[in-house]
Amino acid sequence: MITAGDFRNGVTFEMDGNVYQIIQFQHVKPGKGAAFVRAKIKDVIAGGVVERTFNPDEKFPTAFIERKDMEYSYTDGDLYYFMDPESYELIPIGPDDLSDNFKFVKENMVCKILSYKGKVFGVEPPTFVTLAVEKTEPGFKGDTATNATKPATLETGAEIQVPLFIDEGEMIQIDTRTGDYMGRA
Repeated sequence: MITAGDFRNGVTFEMDGNVYQIIQFQHVKPGKGAAFVRAKIKDVIAGGVVERTFNPDEKFPTAFIERKDMEYSYTDGDLYYFMDPESYELIPIGPDDLSDNFKFVKENMVCKILSYKGKVFGVEPPTFVTLAVEKTEPGFKGDTATNATKPATLETGAEIQVPLFIDEGEMIQIDTRTGDYMGRA
């Protein structure tokens, strides 16, 4: 059990049959009246974010989210298959459980599979990935405006903005959290 007074960023707990994670919290002690906790909480399974106030003495059961490293194997129709490196078991995951940044993942990359009581609700790709540039326009000499970028299509099919000096076939590093170009690999 966890009390609202013990809330910290990243803590997961159960409330009203749902699992929530604390995104942001603030202990408020007004000059008049009782103290309370204002928190921004995210429903980890449905994905909605809500702001709520809690009495610091309220108690909630702690929810344990399992994070397991699994290797992305292949796609078959609408299902994405991940392999457990210990048991070699393949686990199918639907497209609804994948995040937007999954577009940077290629086969054989290791991702974190998030589950609660055996139900998978999310996939976290690696923070940084190295991918090849499949298609981009050539940069022109003299086109040297500060931070000028051009669109590029990566080997996974994702499109990002890259600096003008990047050519087709080059390996680049991408931050999957933001989708930004980080540098040459």
